[in-house]
Amino acid sequence: MTRTNLTVAILGPGGVGGLIGALLARDGHRVICLASEETAAVLRKDGLRIESAQYGDFTTAVEADTQLREPVDAVFVTVKQTALDQALDRVPADSLGDAIVIPLLNGLDHLTLLRKRYPSAKVVAGTIRVEATRTSPGCIIHTSPFANLELAAPFDDFADHLRHAGLGVILRTDETAMLWDKLAFLAPFALLTTRHQADVGTIRSDRRPELLAVLDEIIAVAQAAGTPVTTDTVLSFFDRAPHTMKSSMQRDAEAGRPLELDAIGGAVLRAGAAHGIETPATAQLVAEVARRANPEA
Repeated sequence: MTRTNLTVAILGPGGVGGLIGALLARDGHRVICLASEETAAVLRKDGLRIESAQYGDFTTAVEADTQLREPVDAVFVTVKQTALDQALDRVPADSLGDAIVIPLLNGLDHLTLLRKRYPSAKVVAGTIRVEATRTSPGCIIHTSPFANLELAAPFDDFADHLRHAGLGVILRTDETAMLWDKLAFLAPFALLTTRHQADVGTIRSDRRPELLAVLDEIIAVAQAAGTPVTTDTVLSFFDRAPHTMKSSMQRDAEAGRPLELDAIGGAVLRAGAAHGIETPATAQLVAEVARRANPEA
């Protein structure tokens, strides 16, 4: 890919997608946000507004539509796993063509779905570490001191564009290891913060024995799946994370939105069963979060 401006679609311009889209648009790229008619109308009128200690406060114009109607260089898929099937109707395979597709979804199962749906596209495993929240359509608050992408593809020129826009980018060669590196942190982080309605600082101090028990199980599953991640590595990230950091699942629970429980906790339990590794602490945590989300079930 040459060093020319890109045309990038953002499927789901919420906290993560809105931040990425705004940074790319500010850097001169053409950004098309795909969303509901209500959200698209706001974005066409007001653009994307970012509040960030790292990137500053700024507003940038973007295009917006309810459906992709032309080829693009890349699509970031940044909806929640719970909304994926419906959201993909906004991206017809005929319009997408051979674009790069970067799903920044939680869990492990979405890559197979996307590769089947978009056989001509280049679907690339991606992860992001960031805390960014949409407070209203087009308004994003970025609260973590980082926004770091990992992509399992040799797309050096594309990565350079993202870095120039301000994103941290690492290119990986092993997508399984990359996805488990994130899930090994995300699963205990999301499950524990949601179950106890507490930020990461409280979890790592007041709930440390439970954190360690769950971490040991999830790391055992991750290692069985083929990634060299260790408990010490993940625990170090927990201990370095900003004290007040919350998980997106916790925020969804607070707002009464559907939880990505199956994509995160369910993925660990299924992988554990497939590799013959017992995960009782994780299973109990998943069940407790499910009961909290559906108290009448």
